[in-house]
Amino acid sequence: MAGRLDQHWSAWFNGLTVSHEDDGSTSLTGAVADQAELHGLLTRIRDLGVTLISVTVVDPAQAP
Repeated sequence: MAGRLDQHWSAWFNGLTVSHEDDGSTSLTGAVADQAELHGLLTRIRDLGVTLISVTVVDPAQAP
């Protein structure tokens, strides 16, 4: 599907898991060590020119 990031982007996003959602969006999932790493990832998303829909904090103890 056009507009989706494929798996090769995982390395560019510091090893985050790239997955495709049923609604056509792409999710990046994984651990982010600190605020500096988060800001770096957000900068990469901005530089790609894609729309960021949300950022969600997940408690590792409650993750599937």
